[in-house]
Amino acid sequence: GGQDIGEHLAQKYGSTPEQQAQIRDTIAQRGADVGFSFNRAGRGRIYNTFDAHRLLHWAGTQSGVQQLALKKALLVACHGAGQDMESHAVLLDAVRLASLDESRAGAILAGDEFAAEVRQQEAFYTGQGIQAVPAVIINERHLISGGQSPTVYEQALRQIAAAQPVP
Repeated sequence: GGQDIGEHLAQKYGSTPEQQAQIRDTIAQRGADVGFSFNRAGRGRIYNTFDAHRLLHWAGTQSGVQQLALKKALLVACHGAGQDMESHAVLLDAVRLASLDESRAGAILAGDEFAAEVRQQEAFYTGQGIQAVPAVIINERHLISGGQSPTVYEQALRQIAAAQPVP
């Protein structure tokens, strides 16, 4: 059933309701800047996304394009519509929107397939000090942490590209 998001953020980061409101405003503006509308009214709870990550892992075994399509569908369901990300119906709707095999996804959700792989990835990244999302890793070497503006991403990518040896 999830947890109240304000309670969760206070426990995890020690943030106050005022700080949380400011962060939500900043994130909403950054989303609007790139054409994404965050559902601010219906986003009162945070849900366990482990099953969503298992489906993302599976989609990645199909193709990077399908994994990206599923990731986008899940982000819209979670952050755009404020849906319950523990709900298998919500997850299967995202699978359908991503044009993936819904019956295969249902079988994955009914068991524990890909659980070990997702836990291994989770342990690796938390072992590297990553405790929050988004965390964008470029060339397995450069980390951009937090919901940064497009300008920050552009600057970081330009610096990384400039530092690469010319073939």
